[in-house]
Amino acid sequence: MSFATNKRLMEEGDTVLLYVGYDNLVQMQLARGSVHQTRYGALKHDQLIGAPYGKKVECSKGWICPLQPTPELWTLVLPHRTQILYTTDISMIVFQLHLKPGSVVVEAGTGSGSLSHALIRSVMPNGRLHTFEFHEERCAAARKEFEQHGLGDYVTAKHRDVCAAGFELDKEADALFLDLPAPWECITSASHALRQGGRICTFSPCMEQVQRTCEALKDHGFTDLTVLECLSRPFTVQNIKLSYVDFGDQTEITTDKKNTVDKAAPPCKKEREDCEETEVKMEDQQTRSDQGSESWEEQTVSSGGQASKCAVKAREFKTGAPPLVMQGHTGFLTFASLY
Repeated sequence: MSFATNKRLMEEGDTVLLYVGYDNLVQMQLARGSVHQTRYGALKHDQLIGAPYGKKVECSKGWICPLQPTPELWTLVLPHRTQILYTTDISMIVFQLHLKPGSVVVEAGTGSGSLSHALIRSVMPNGRLHTFEFHEERCAAARKEFEQHGLGDYVTAKHRDVCAAGFELDKEADALFLDLPAPWECITSASHALRQGGRICTFSPCMEQVQRTCEALKDHGFTDLTVLECLSRPFTVQNIKLSYVDFGDQTEITTDKKNTVDKAAPPCKKEREDCEETEVKMEDQQTRSDQGSESWEEQTVSSGGQASKCAVKAREFKTGAPPLVMQGHTGFLTFASLY
């Protein structure tokens, strides 16, 4: 029952997620007398039963940490029967559908159950999920999974083609989600299943699908149409060094009523000494640490057709650098309300 409740100790029959290393999670179901082979050696299930979640367990070649499953972690390890939605999109769906404990939500396209687990957690303990799948074997696998995870009391999984047969729900749903090849064919049934003020969301990978869906939503009285695309863009921390801009020889011109005086810019060595003396007076050590460290580099500069070496001031600091390649496009989320 590890999905339905938060527990401290692991019990036989629990689905446990093993943290084996960075970006490496493995799922297993605890059974007395069983042994699970990992990259760090054999792990006996009896070592885990009765132990607290999160406690490191020693194997012959290293340590493994058993974790209690959550919808976010389950998304990373579930068996893929279809393409799935990940947490980036799931979080926006749950937020925009205004789900809360006690809500009744309908899902068309159960698939691998990635979104289903998050929807169930959002409406527990007195809400309900009605999920529909047109593929009979996938529906049976999802129904078995819900029972194993202790979620059977919060979900109804049915095998049905909702585009042809509808949902058979009359103004019962607070929210509805469609992950179908042609969601516009299901808008009529969706309008019958939703209560007044209910929210709908469709997931489509192509803009042409979004356009047809929006037209169908408008024809059936839906308003507040919004289309979103969620992309994940991680940043990495790097040390970079930037040199101060050197504009070469400069002339400071002072003008008064009688004459004009040209003052040549100080040489590099004199400029360096003046800058260092000024900064020692104006900045304390903590400010220097926050803004980065400064250094002098020897660079070759040209002046009047002649090349010479000069000390150039540079600052080194940490910054967040975006990746050159971003995660690929998943799909468009279309939201609307029925009043």
